[in-house]
Amino acid sequence: MKVNCSDDSSPVQGGERYPILDVLRGLALFGICLANFPEFSLYSFLPQEAVAAMPTAGADRVVRALQYVLVDGKFYTMFSILFGIGFSIMMANAERRHADGFRIFYRRMAVLLAIGFLHLMFLWSGDILMLYAALGLLLPWCRRVSNRGLLSAAAVLLLLPVVLDAAKEVSGFEPSASVVRAQRYFCDKFGITEENFAVWLRDAGGYGDVFRFLVQGAFVRMQELIDGNRFFKVMGLFLLGFWIGRNRLYADLERCRPLLRKVAMFGFSAGLPVSVLYAWSSLNGHPWGLAGHSALYAFGVFPLGLAYMAAVCLWYVRWRECAVFRLLAAPGRMALSNYIGQSVLGMAVFYGIGFGFGAGMGLSQVMAVAAGVFLFEMAFSVFWLRFFRFGPLEWVWRMLTYGKRLPLLKGE
Repeated sequence: MKVNCSDDSSPVQGGERYPILDVLRGLALFGICLANFPEFSLYSFLPQEAVAAMPTAGADRVVRALQYVLVDGKFYTMFSILFGIGFSIMMANAERRHADGFRIFYRRMAVLLAIGFLHLMFLWSGDILMLYAALGLLLPWCRRVSNRGLLSAAAVLLLLPVVLDAAKEVSGFEPSASVVRAQRYFCDKFGITEENFAVWLRDAGGYGDVFRFLVQGAFVRMQELIDGNRFFKVMGLFLLGFWIGRNRLYADLERCRPLLRKVAMFGFSAGLPVSVLYAWSSLNGHPWGLAGHSALYAFGVFPLGLAYMAAVCLWYVRWRECAVFRLLAAPGRMALSNYIGQSVLGMAVFYGIGFGFGAGMGLSQVMAVAAGVFLFEMAFSVFWLRFFRFGPLEWVWRMLTYGKRLPLLKGE
């Protein structure tokens, strides 16, 4: 099934980049910022009575519904697909240059795994990098799988959570039970209770208090990944991205316009109404059961995420010189630095070791802060890339991957 729309083991250079991929990464980073900041701000941890008592409660309910419809899951879908595309590009470049692409890729994933662990344990419990790195180690084994095989495996993996959730409902088995017990142990050990959980980070007197919360938070994250069947979802999206990359659909968008239109039309027409039902289910305690909610996620989130990507590609084909695309591409070129940077800025704004605004803002205000953080990162990225080849963390990641010093300053 071939789609055709159209050691020098050194990393990809600027001239070899495809700007649309940076644009999509930038957009994904914006959506991830919007998705994550309700937790950074501690709003997601507040009891319902505290949420209802906020002066912005009425607007917050509308924003919450829109977040479930338009944001939740859609941008991590994009980010995961882009990771798979990046892998395909890396393998193709390595084969073309007769370099050991597998060795380089495994080293790259090992470094990312270490970065993700540090992020999880010392900055934010919602890290996704460790999961990406761990599952990324499996991708080279899929390199010889046919295009049809990749798409079939991706479909199975993306739909498997519906079956697993149905089995959990029938059997009553809780696969994350041991992780929950470990999390409760550390909460008891550190004195984190239901009463102070939402304000612990806001009231933190020093980083030691933050670290204690992050320790138990690491187990909360494991529970989320297990209960959300995230391993299967992310791997399915990786394989879909690898299929897109293998067929170089990003390289000739003009010739791919008919396919992009079909994806956008189907994604919006199917994904948007199902995402409305998914939002209703999320806001009303999953009245159709866990498996029903999981089905709404599969048939709402994934199609809408793909529709976002296809629509942006279509707009890019028509208005590629638009300044918005150049502005989005800048943070997309430094995606790792900006992803970690969002955690640092979130801590600075909301935790007690920073300005301590956590647990005091309504969701509509939190979204405004998140948008401001991304605008700051966009401006910083544009400024940084005037003088430097890579983002700061990208530079470190690449040097550790390739085992040699790489020039950072332009002209160096």
